Amino acid sequence: MPWLLLLLSLWGALGTLAAYHPSRHGRLRFVGSFLVGFVTIELAPHIIAMQVAGAVVLVALGALDAWPGWLGLAIAVVSWALLVGCVVQARRSAVVMREVLADLAGDERGPKVPLISKLLPLIPFRPGVRVVRNVEYHRVDGKRLRLDVYQPKGVQSGDRRQAVLQIHGGAWVLGDKREQGIPIMHHLAANGWVGFNANYRLSPKATFPDHLVDLKRALAWIREHAAEYGADPDDVVVTGGSAGGHLAALMALTANDPRYQPGFEDVDTSVTAAVPFYGVYDFTNRSGQYEPSFHKTLVEPLVMKARYAEEPDKFVEASPIDQVHPDAPPFLIIHGDRDSLAPVSDARLFVERLRAVSSEPVLYAEMHGSQHAFDIFPSIRSAHAIEGVERFLTALRRRRVDVGDEVRLDEEVADAGADTVNSAMD
Repeated sequence: MPWLLLLLSLWGALGTLAAYHPSRHGRLRFVGSFLVGFVTIELAPHIIAMQVAGAVVLVALGALDAWPGWLGLAIAVVSWALLVGCVVQARRSAVVMREVLADLAGDERGPKVPLISKLLPLIPFRPGVRVVRNVEYHRVDGKRLRLDVYQPKGVQSGDRRQAVLQIHGGAWVLGDKREQGIPIMHHLAANGWVGFNANYRLSPKATFPDHLVDLKRALAWIREHAAEYGADPDDVVVTGGSAGGHLAALMALTANDPRYQPGFEDVDTSVTAAVPFYGVYDFTNRSGQYEPSFHKTLVEPLVMKARYAEEPDKFVEASPIDQVHPDAPPFLIIHGDRDSLAPVSDARLFVERLRAVSSEPVLYAEMHGSQHAFDIFPSIRSAHAIEGVERFLTALRRRRVDVGDEVRLDEEVADAGADTVNSAMD
């Protein structure tokens, strides 16, 4: 028993080490460190509970009868203390989101929120949400492209609910609408939004910009069929994580660009806001932020099917950081500062470049202690992030309604003035 406690404590400590210091070297070590680290960070409360329970059982069975057991217990206690630090950082995500959104949301802390309401984002499948599966939105190269629709309770055809297009990640080569975006789609739909979680062609069969073209097709379909699902065709926001974050940013920054709308150039593909999670913003790696293998083994041969050294313009066109412009829609960029797949420095530089030119809000929420893909499943941090996205979209929707009211008021005043002038002339 003493040696078993020591071995299990060392195993748990390796997970804690991966959480605090993820490896970026060696393909197998890199992937293993990421997978173990991100699960450990987001499920820290569960891991502490299981390890403590296991240690209690082993101690009861005599694990402290020899020195390996005492050493194992000491290692476990240190590991648990560090995992408590992960929990504290996850809970502070609420403060990060509140501070980021304070000015836009127009409030400080807001009314006192009941505990049950705070826990709702932790529930991945919400009662009252209707999901319509596998709706075909386009066919290309013999492949049927489908999306899932998330509708709130009570929505009716002809309603004008704000729409959200969710884009899954997976390094542009894998992933599916059934696997990602589930917590945020259910939460937003439960609170009145209509969500569309779309699939798109994947590499290596697809070559960029095929992925982006497909998603613009999905947006065109959403606008055409919005009334059927109770969505507002004039208010569609886009979100996604990782490769989905990259594509969401490009969707927002390349609106109505005919290069990415072959055969449907006249369709409006603008969005009212973008919320990329832990996205990739620079395909050129000009700052050396990504490991060389990221481009040599993935981006160049599989996604772009081109070499940056020979065709740099293609990689520039695929980089959101090179597409920033003054007319970009509002952005809420969310990234973890321990992200070992998409470096946080890439997100920081993108935010800096976008803020320098955009006339709309560019908000940045950096999740301290967070790895890549933290919102894949419900956790303390993902709950706070999702709640923050809801506040962001609510504030934008309110602002759009207020601006619309002002425009209508101005038009009414102008019409009244014109009627007065015409009456006087008569």
